[in-house]
Amino acid sequence: MAAPLNATKVINGSFGQLYDEDGNWLSNVTGVDASIEIGLEEIKVAGTRWIGNKTTTLKGSGTIKSYMVTSEFIEKMLQVADDKSSPYTTQLIVKLDDPESFGAYRVRLKAVTFDKIPIINYEVGAIVEQELTFVFSGSDVIDKIRPV
Repeated sequence: MAAPLNATKVINGSFGQLYDEDGNWLSNVTGVDASIEIGLEEIKVAGTRWIGNKTTTLKGSGTIKSYMVTSEFIEKMLQVADDKSSPYTTQLIVKLDDPESFGAYRVRLKAVTFDKIPIINYEVGAIVEQELTFVFSGSDVIDKIRPV
């Protein structure tokens, strides 16, 4: 029989952090979501009614939610708008490090390119927030969570 869940080891998202490729903590970030979509081709298999699946493509995408503090990312993304420059590409490190959990969990997102430039967004009397959507090609786990 499995041991019951130790609720103190469940990771609290309040301890999430995002770092740029230079190691700077982007302290205005309130949420990060990144996932990889797996493209599959159906394969007909002889001798069975079951359809097999072959992985043929991978597509990484994500979203950064943050408070608007500077226009730094927008300025970097806008370099593509001059028709002469390449899109801004970077790496991001996402870290979860709840002190009560089993340890830090860090993931590197590689070849991050933002796919939408949020020029301006505000509402009178409200805190200005922004949502940055991106695609990426490649990722790896830097630190793994291991039970003690």
